[in-house]
Amino acid sequence: GLLLLAAALGATAAARCPAPCVCDNLRAHVLCLNGSLTAIPDTIPELTRKLDLRGNSFTVIPAEAFLATPYLTHLDLQHCKVERLEEGAFRGLGRLVYLNLASNGIALLYQESLDGLFSLQQLILEGNRIEEIQPGAFGHLGSLTVLDLRANALVYLPDMVFQGLQVLRWLRLSHNALHVLGSEAFAALPALRRLSLDHNELQALPAEALARLDGATRLDLGHNPITYVAEEALAMASLRHLFLDHASLQDVAPDAFARSPQLRILDLRENQLQGLPPLAGAGGLVRVSLDGNPLLCSCLLRPFHKWLARARVQAEGACAAPPALRGRSLNSLKSPEMRCSRLRPSPSPTAPPEQPSSAGSRRCPRGCVCSPDFHHGSCENRDLREIPRNFPEDTRLLDLRRNPFRTVPPDAFPGLKELVSLHLQRCSIRVLHPGALRGLESLVYLYLTNNHLSTLTAAAFEGAPQLAYLDLDHNAFTRVPAGTFRLLPNLISLHLQHNAIRELVEGDLAGARGLRWLYLAGNAIRHIAPAALAPTKMLEKLQLEGNHLSEVPTAALRGLPALSELKLSQNPIKHMGDGVFLPVASSLQHLYLDNMGLERISPHAFTGLGPKIRSLYLESNKMRNIPDMSNFTGLEILNLQDVPFHCDCQLLPLHRWINKLNLCVGATCDSPAEAQGLKVKLSTTFQTCSGWGQGKAGENNPNKTKAASKPSKKKRSGKSPARGFSKSRA
Repeated sequence: GLLLLAAALGATAAARCPAPCVCDNLRAHVLCLNGSLTAIPDTIPELTRKLDLRGNSFTVIPAEAFLATPYLTHLDLQHCKVERLEEGAFRGLGRLVYLNLASNGIALLYQESLDGLFSLQQLILEGNRIEEIQPGAFGHLGSLTVLDLRANALVYLPDMVFQGLQVLRWLRLSHNALHVLGSEAFAALPALRRLSLDHNELQALPAEALARLDGATRLDLGHNPITYVAEEALAMASLRHLFLDHASLQDVAPDAFARSPQLRILDLRENQLQGLPPLAGAGGLVRVSLDGNPLLCSCLLRPFHKWLARARVQAEGACAAPPALRGRSLNSLKSPEMRCSRLRPSPSPTAPPEQPSSAGSRRCPRGCVCSPDFHHGSCENRDLREIPRNFPEDTRLLDLRRNPFRTVPPDAFPGLKELVSLHLQRCSIRVLHPGALRGLESLVYLYLTNNHLSTLTAAAFEGAPQLAYLDLDHNAFTRVPAGTFRLLPNLISLHLQHNAIRELVEGDLAGARGLRWLYLAGNAIRHIAPAALAPTKMLEKLQLEGNHLSEVPTAALRGLPALSELKLSQNPIKHMGDGVFLPVASSLQHLYLDNMGLERISPHAFTGLGPKIRSLYLESNKMRNIPDMSNFTGLEILNLQDVPFHCDCQLLPLHRWINKLNLCVGATCDSPAEAQGLKVKLSTTFQTCSGWGQGKAGENNPNKTKAASKPSKKKRSGKSPARGFSKSRA
């Protein structure tokens, strides 16, 4: 009877498997990979435990999107073009332990975005464009042990931003642009053991913030432009492994690590150190790595060398000078060999002066709310006609959204030298006057979306030199406000989406030398001048989807050696000629060419592209064949859905190639009639082609390619090798 009941439940679940998904009823897994889903399916079996939705197009995860699947433990939403998580998006998933949201377009985490995930243990947010995290965003994640925020756009971490993460053990913040950390940013992480802050923009050791991490044993700070480690700079009682490699270190104070008595491994590789002093107080040190430093093995290094022997510390490194000792390892040196011969030490850099901290006054404008714990002020949606004043001087985030200010006058924010984030969305602003931001010397984020701005002058940003994120989406610009950015040397991210910009001309981006991310989607751009992007030599992301371009702007891409993501989706580009991506071929990783009505791609259009390409989107176009992509060996995402492929012998190379890929690409035959609707991977029309047998043998040889497909029996049947899978008719 129980077996019959189980079979009945399995049959019911199979019948409910949504198209185009695959359901493994025995293991309660559902896979809907690389499809054309634009909404979360509401017919997923209720008892599903693992749901894999990678490679779809959801844009927004609405509130209570997964109420129908309360038993989920694992949810994968990688590469789903998600831009926003509504408050309560995951409400009802109280059993979820693993959530992967990597490689999407999420820009902001709200306080209730992750509400209801009280069992979650791993949260992966790598590779989004998160610019800001509101304190309280993680407040409901009391079981989380790993939080991955790598490769986002974070510049600033406010105080108590990780409040609620009582059992978090590993916090991954690598590959952001962090250069400002609140002194209490890590104060609410009592269980943290590992902190990854490598590949950021920290110019000094964030000593005050790190001092809150009593239990952390490993700290990664490599690849930051830190030049000096000051006296007692690191007070971490449990720290055992410290990585400061590939930084810009020129000097380390003798007692820099005296307050980290458990330190065992110190990695200082690839810096600019000519030497080190004896490291007082670091009695537990076992190894110091100094490889790649220009070590001057003169008499000046003798005290450090003697200390190494006395403390029995292993040192890795070799002399760069004098010439007689060049290449000699530190461990092989004898003290008499280290002579001075009139050499003078280079002056040591002095420690940067500490910035005085101010508790600030506890005043607050009438009708507003000021939080002394988070240093926040909010007057959201108060129907204010003028920007209020007299906020506490230590305010760091100011939320003035949804007030009809219309203009921002000069000196509108007096006394707010510590302000980092300013929200002025939906304020009917038409004019930002010269000097409007004067005095905001710490401002990093400025949000001006959904206003009526049509022009800006550089003088409007006078006095805000640290501004890194400028969001001007949904305004009334008809052109990029030329010259505006010359007073913003630290600008990293510029949002000008959903305006009415018609073209990019030379000089529009003058002064934006450090720009990394440029968002221009949803405008009316028809032309990009060859030199328009020339000032932005550090550009990594260029998003041009939803414009009026009729060709790939190849000439404008020259001189962008770091460009890794290019979005041209939803532009009326009908034809792609040879070598159109050559200027960025050595760096490009993500290419979006979907929904363009593309009719023909030249056989050599992708010349120069190869193993670096990780994702390629070509869905919803009109070409009937595509160029050879056999050297795209690094692909993780390939979408060929809704392309009318003509499955004749000319398409045989594509058929062979996608059979070797361990990817679901969605390619379907549109013709001839006998193949219409069949997957290119499974179509039998290729069996009449000359060389079919040879190709078939190659496909079945697992030594032929790393990602060789399964034997031909599987290909003929179209069934998954996993037992219990049922596939929808689609």
